Amino acid sequence: MGVTGGQISPVRSRERFLLGESVEGSVRGPILNSWMRSRMLGLSPEQTDLPYTDDFDPDSRLVRAAAPVLDQLQTRFSGGQMNISLADGNGTVLQRRFGEPALAGRLPPIQSVPGFVFAERYAGTNGIGLALAERRLCQVYGAEHFAERSQGNACSAIPIRDQFSGHIVGVLCFGYPRGYEDPSLPVLVRRAAESIERRIMEQSSARERALLRTYLDARLRARGGETGDDGQLIGLEELTDGGLDRQDQMILKARATELICSPQRAAVEVSLSHGRGVTLLSSPVTSLSGVEGVVVEAVLTGESPPAHHLAASKHTASALGALSLAATEHAESLPWHLADAAADRAAAGRSAASGTPGTPAGAPGAVRGLVLVGEPEVGKYAVAARRRLELLAEASTRIGTTLDVSRTAWELAETAVPRLADYVTVDLPGAVLRGEESADPQADLRRTVVHGIRDDCPFYPVGHQVRLDPGTPHMRCLEGEPAVLETDLQATTPAWMVPGLDHARGILAHDVHSMICVPLLARGVLLGIATFYRSQDPAPFGDDDTRLAQELAARAALCIDNARRYTREHTLALALQRSLLPRGLPEQGAVEVAHHYLPAESGVGGDWFDVIPLSGTRVALLVGDVVGHGLHAAATMGRLRIAARNFAELELAPDELLTHLDNLLVRLDREEEDASATGSNGIVGATCLYAVYDPTSQVCTMARAGHPPPALVDPDGRVTFPDLPPGPPLGLGGLPFETAEIRLPEHSTLVLYTDGLVDDRHRDIDVALDQLRDALAHPDRGPQDTCRAVIEAVAPEHPGDDIALLVARTRTVPADRIATWDLPPDPSLVADIRGAATRRLAEWGLDELSFAAELMLSELVTNAVRYGSEPIQVRLIHDHDRALICEVSDGSSTAPHLRRAATTDEGGRGLFLVAQLSQAWGARYTTRGKVIWAECALDAA
Repeated sequence: MGVTGGQISPVRSRERFLLGESVEGSVRGPILNSWMRSRMLGLSPEQTDLPYTDDFDPDSRLVRAAAPVLDQLQTRFSGGQMNISLADGNGTVLQRRFGEPALAGRLPPIQSVPGFVFAERYAGTNGIGLALAERRLCQVYGAEHFAERSQGNACSAIPIRDQFSGHIVGVLCFGYPRGYEDPSLPVLVRRAAESIERRIMEQSSARERALLRTYLDARLRARGGETGDDGQLIGLEELTDGGLDRQDQMILKARATELICSPQRAAVEVSLSHGRGVTLLSSPVTSLSGVEGVVVEAVLTGESPPAHHLAASKHTASALGALSLAATEHAESLPWHLADAAADRAAAGRSAASGTPGTPAGAPGAVRGLVLVGEPEVGKYAVAARRRLELLAEASTRIGTTLDVSRTAWELAETAVPRLADYVTVDLPGAVLRGEESADPQADLRRTVVHGIRDDCPFYPVGHQVRLDPGTPHMRCLEGEPAVLETDLQATTPAWMVPGLDHARGILAHDVHSMICVPLLARGVLLGIATFYRSQDPAPFGDDDTRLAQELAARAALCIDNARRYTREHTLALALQRSLLPRGLPEQGAVEVAHHYLPAESGVGGDWFDVIPLSGTRVALLVGDVVGHGLHAAATMGRLRIAARNFAELELAPDELLTHLDNLLVRLDREEEDASATGSNGIVGATCLYAVYDPTSQVCTMARAGHPPPALVDPDGRVTFPDLPPGPPLGLGGLPFETAEIRLPEHSTLVLYTDGLVDDRHRDIDVALDQLRDALAHPDRGPQDTCRAVIEAVAPEHPGDDIALLVARTRTVPADRIATWDLPPDPSLVADIRGAATRRLAEWGLDELSFAAELMLSELVTNAVRYGSEPIQVRLIHDHDRALICEVSDGSSTAPHLRRAATTDEGGRGLFLVAQLSQAWGARYTTRGKVIWAECALDAA
């Protein structure tokens, strides 16, 4: 059961293989090969996700042919644990049947619901994927499955072929518990597959069957009754031993269809990938009922054929001679041996080019396989239909690659030219280009795309405002017609062209002879007009072309509408985000600041920054980043920024501020979880860096929550990244934050940024940090120039995340502008402090503020002496000609509160006087007590 010699179990062999050990000889070859392919594809045994698609036809030829067979199998296994699957040629499960119906409710969706893809590149080693890879009946036992989820099951699977072409069109798979194994299962699954193949053949038209029967009879006569041939047709896959990839097979089928269009003998050499070549041979054939058709076979002559095809190739080579006997008398006169000779010459040419001997087409070593049998007229329709389908398939991948409205319109034109039209124009209202719905499309219709086979397109240029006259095809489309076809513009000038005849003559001068005008409609919204013109192709547009243009326009319109909606949401989110960011920097003297904000190209993020003036000439610098993108991230950013500003106003230390933000984010996250039923997105978390710089001491206190450390540029140009305690991201809850103090000499530069600046999937972060270091190593630059240099040198060309950059150059308060007095708790010393302060104000030239300063100091010092504790200190700061700051500190943590004193109260008016005489006052706590401060504006003097 899956081992060689029964020595080692599949479980043990699989474990050894996953550990990188050699298991050759202990595992069946197909299984080991599949394991290796799975590993090379990057699959992991723990994988649980399979692609799911509902884009399959539940009533396809294969499903119709298999349905009665599946019904019989379900009856046969009634009450058992059998799971019967029918998959298409890509591994997508189309039908599920169960011996016990209750299994459908007990099994996981991937084992019970159609639509999951079990191709080997997604699911690893499994029955369906292995049958497609090996192209024969395969069995997988328990641990031979690559994925962990399938370890308890076994399966038998076999490909289903279209006997008309020899191609694999599906897979029949039996899945069952490992103990359910029975020697009759492979026989049963083979017979069931053969029955499905017969039913597929019965669906073919009588005319096709007649042509195929003639071909098979010719093979039989050519064999002359020889035995040993199983009679099975050789398809493209067997012809090359599975060596043709999907693109090569499409090329051969396409050329074969073109050969069927012409009922004559021909030999065409087709070059494939990897330097291989195949010769296609076509010959007319007539059935006994008089149906005229063409058979096309492929001759592989560029390399030695696989050994197991040699016997079949002899019969096929002989059959070709008999086929000529069945050809019509009025067929082309090219003898079949000339076609063989042409193939021989092609093989010889390839042999000479490669230096290896070739195999002539008629030689016994040549491998021949049936490609197509059909009627010429049907073939012509098939070629046209195939080309239309190919264009639609290409459109699904080429149109809508971005969420840009204009680019999507260009992709529509690039797809249609030249395979459908020679020129294409697309006109969209200006509102659609801005991401809005247009209330009146014809009032603001603008030329958005002009594309054609020539650069000198005879149409209005991009950006031109298009004005439409009544009766024009464009206006008719705007008024509700699904499409307008004009088949002959050259013979008679339509009436609708008369008002713009001069412009029309320029178009007709480029031999434009027909056109199709199609509205761009999506979700009931008119988005614009696409117009297709033909000039070089002599055949005018027809109904089929109109339907194709409508299909292309419908796909493009849906993509344009998606891009329009994204543009609208992006614009709204960006407007919200910018409204929540600082619109200007506050006045303060501690640092010289510049900032830059760069939104992501793919969406709006939650990055923010702030500069917050604090008491005592200090300043707080803040950058943060909310995880995620979109409106939700922007709104969360705004809430955090306002909260951080409020916490900063309370004079909290950096670690305490981050703790409060962390608690806030935890509460917001709980609110989002409670509201999850409404479809809102939960908050994941945020990072933050908070720094407080004191220009009187030149000390910067910082703390960070999962955020990149800042860059520090010394006055001499040396760039460092301080090693701050990292701290957890905000939103985890319950984890502590730490602070670090760094002394910053005057004219040092502190650079705060979000990870979008240095974290890029196309660049190593160490490289980005080196680029940042080089960009900052210029101390002579001002903050604004530094911002510009950093963005130009470090920011990604197409940022996938927002970038917030804050550059602050430090200043200091000179020592001669700071006055400090320490005093014991003696009320009699209050007068001495007033006198000393008055003298210092006179030295600073602030005599006008002496009266106010004396009153404020009297009240604050008296309160400290009466209600506080030692040490008591008084400090005056002359802040860069901006303000006079009076501070009184003591060792008590009890702060006074402003209250309205009654007329009969003897006290309680001191703080009221302080509040009236100052422009701001407050209290902040320190590790040694508190500081009561009051600030007077110098211009108030």
